Amino acid sequence: MRHIKRLLLLILVVYLLPALASAGWWSLQSHPKSWREADWTTSGVLPKADADRQAAIYIMSATTGGLKGSVASHSWIVTKASGDTAYNRYDKVGWGAPIRRNAYVADAYWYSNTPRIVHEIKGAEAERLIPQVEAAIQSYPHAGVGDYRIYPGPNSNSFVAHVLRRVPDLGAVLPPDAVGRDFLTYGRMFAIDADGRDMHATLYGLIGFAAGQRSGFEVHFMGLVAGVDIANPGLKIPAIGRIGL
Repeated sequence: MRHIKRLLLLILVVYLLPALASAGWWSLQSHPKSWREADWTTSGVLPKADADRQAAIYIMSATTGGLKGSVASHSWIVTKASGDTAYNRYDKVGWGAPIRRNAYVADAYWYSNTPRIVHEIKGAEAERLIPQVEAAIQSYPHAGVGDYRIYPGPNSNSFVAHVLRRVPDLGAVLPPDAVGRDFLTYGRMFAIDADGRDMHATLYGLIGFAAGQRSGFEVHFMGLVAGVDIANPGLKIPAIGRIGL
């Protein structure tokens, strides 16, 4: 009984208190009442596509809308081949064709929330990786109409995380508030990245862990992530995000 109490206290302190704190802060902010009232225009976070002729890949993320915005974010992928004057943006959404190409401006606000660049690659390395990224997008197993579940997945973050695992040279991991990123696929509970440097174990994205060069060490509980980033020293705080040291 003592061990159970200690475990419950640990869950409360590590996972629930940060989530409650984030929800409290969210409740004090102003938010659009619906998606119709939200701002979906360009945020100006990315440089103009025609201002730089070199290839580029961006992993983007922004706080999502509604009450879930208090603990969760939405992520997407942006690419631009060398010489192109426009970006290509890829999102997975829960309505219409699940994987959208250029349905939104590359750096658009998401439910009026300013996006952030999680990771970027430019130049020759981006040019080399873009075909691999496009192949990984095509290989996503939950790309059909109806293949979307907001929680625990597969959702928008499950899609982007799939691409990152299939193309490990991108060197990126989604932030801790990207709920759904740890959902692998139906019936699958273990995965190793294509280069063997990160491993993932999960029970449908609800309970599990990840460890490796990019992930550091993470423990997952009900879609929330707590852990330590080793390659780029920092703490991963459930519902709040990564805090660099």
